[in-house]
Amino acid sequence: MERRVEGPRARRRGLLPAVLALGTLFVPPAAEATVKTETFITAETTGILLIEAGECFSDPAYSVRAAEPIVVYTPCAQGADNQSYGFTHPPDGRYDRERLAAFAWRSCGERFDRLWGGARKDLAYYPIMPTAETWADGDRDVMCAVYRPEGRLTGSVLP
Repeated sequence: MERRVEGPRARRRGLLPAVLALGTLFVPPAAEATVKTETFITAETTGILLIEAGECFSDPAYSVRAAEPIVVYTPCAQGADNQSYGFTHPPDGRYDRERLAAFAWRSCGERFDRLWGGARKDLAYYPIMPTAETWADGDRDVMCAVYRPEGRLTGSVLP
């Protein structure tokens, strides 16, 4: 009977399946697509009223100095979370959140379709609406914002 002596190389090969199996336990999950709705940012979110059409900006992040979440202007060329692609103006009247949301989604969607016409499947949009408080103060603007659900914008996405 021949005795086989295993060297370090043979032992490493024997461990390879176990190491590979353990490695799959530590693979980070695939990043989930972000879905932003009309409640993600509102007219009351600090900093949003400073954003003009065509400008890029961050997602809300808590500011210790402001003691609240804020949105910050970000040059599009540096990469950003969102870009404003225009404003729509709902009809005057009393504040009705459901009616305003329906108008905001419809009008921002129509503008999105006019700009990109389905050519940019990597982009999504959401409206940034007045709240009851800002409506009472005369705010009637809905900002339309575009973003990439799979990550940040790498520059301006306006055609």
